[in-house]
Amino acid sequence: MNSNSSWDDGDAGKQIGTNLRQFRKNKGISIEGLAKQIGVSKLTLIKIENGEGNPTLSVIWKIANGLNVPVSTLLSVDSDVSVARKEKGLQLASSDEVLVAEPLFQSRSSMELYRGYLKPDSAYLSEAHPSGVMEYVTVMTGELIMEMDGEAYHLREHDSIRFAGNRTHKYINPTDSLTTLHFVISYNHL
Repeated sequence: MNSNSSWDDGDAGKQIGTNLRQFRKNKGISIEGLAKQIGVSKLTLIKIENGEGNPTLSVIWKIANGLNVPVSTLLSVDSDVSVARKEKGLQLASSDEVLVAEPLFQSRSSMELYRGYLKPDSAYLSEAHPSGVMEYVTVMTGELIMEMDGEAYHLREHDSIRFAGNRTHKYINPTDSLTTLHFVISYNHL
């Protein structure tokens, strides 16, 4: 993490674990119950809660969806001013590392902002988010094909797309160059 952040690299995992434990207990869900609900092993959740785990982007999404909270609440540290420097913050990677997402500002709000990097000639399949989640994606560099419900939307640099995130959607980089994305995920409609 950078010096303008409320975290340093060693504290990110601990913060996620602390927030996970707090939300899980506040909702009266046992660790076993959450594990069964979201399809993540109990051991993995215990490691994350103890600050020992390094959860993938997919696991963090499953936890947030299972607790019905925005991902940013699992990552949040309260601060009045934050600076998000390119590739200096917390990085969440898909299990195959095709997509890396950087939460830009960790807060407990109904909106999340991410910078994302999609590797050349690759695809990332995102699971459906809870009903009411809206996703906004802008291509900052490169190209992107979004696939949803059998439709493909080809986006070029500075093109944007908005869609209901409650369905499976696929991000495809059809080029031999890295595609940089800006994501806004809104939970206002929940």
